[in-house]
Amino acid sequence: MRNFFIITNHIKDPDLTSTRRIREMILDCGGKCEVYDSACAEAEEKKARYTDPSLVPEDTECVLVLGGDGTLLNAARDLKETNLPLLGINLGTLGYLAEIEMNNAADALRRVMDDRYFTEQRMMLTGKVMRGDELLMEDTALNDIVIGRRGHLRVVRFNVYVGETFLCAYRADGVILSTATGSTGYSLSAGGPIVSPDAFLILMTALAPHSLNSRTVVLPKDVTVCVELGEDRAGKEGGAEVTFDGAVSMRLNSGDRVIIKKSELLTTLVRVHHTSFVEVLSRKMKQ
Repeated sequence: MRNFFIITNHIKDPDLTSTRRIREMILDCGGKCEVYDSACAEAEEKKARYTDPSLVPEDTECVLVLGGDGTLLNAARDLKETNLPLLGINLGTLGYLAEIEMNNAADALRRVMDDRYFTEQRMMLTGKVMRGDELLMEDTALNDIVIGRRGHLRVVRFNVYVGETFLCAYRADGVILSTATGSTGYSLSAGGPIVSPDAFLILMTALAPHSLNSRTVVLPKDVTVCVELGEDRAGKEGGAEVTFDGAVSMRLNSGDRVIIKKSELLTTLVRVHHTSFVEVLSRKMKQ
């Protein structure tokens, strides 16, 4: 790989010091590198939520994402149809997806430019929000899709169907549908298991359930999960919302359904170190 495109989290690199360092490393090694100009994207009034894929040069071979896991998640969602591999450079504190730290970025870039790297495919989820027969929105998530209450504290009923079969009804704050990649995110905080990120499956975890026997359900990758919002006893609308990777959300009314399944699109991550997931997990648990 010789042609790169950089996406930077401007909160974590406000003066672009790290971004310029990475670009200079690439140019010094004879590569080509362009930096995403978010101001340009806004000026052109594009519809990108985080990164405008139309501004990525056609000859780009790899996208470098400077920030943390959240930055990489947003980039993955916005660039999902480009099929470009992503390499995360961590500027945050805890990175499972962004494996490269700034202090070893030069070595990592040399490995990539010398074709001494490998790639990993990560499963994504797609979700549709239905109100009767009307499609309200559709989006994709690399980590998770969360259907949860909003506003004042109260328990919400979530009716869950797997395929055509009614599975259960949760009285809870919400339901998290997660990929294996997302198992170390919100799902983990809610008591879900840690899963090797290369697994293709769907985790379903109730959020603060009013039950003594609620457990995470592990589902095969080829099922369709439907979460229906139960009737609101207070008779209020918009008492819940669906969120995709913590970035895009929409209010839900009683009777609305969120239909979730494995996306046909994949996220490709560039790796330069053959470090096992167990080794990464062990290191993160000591932080």
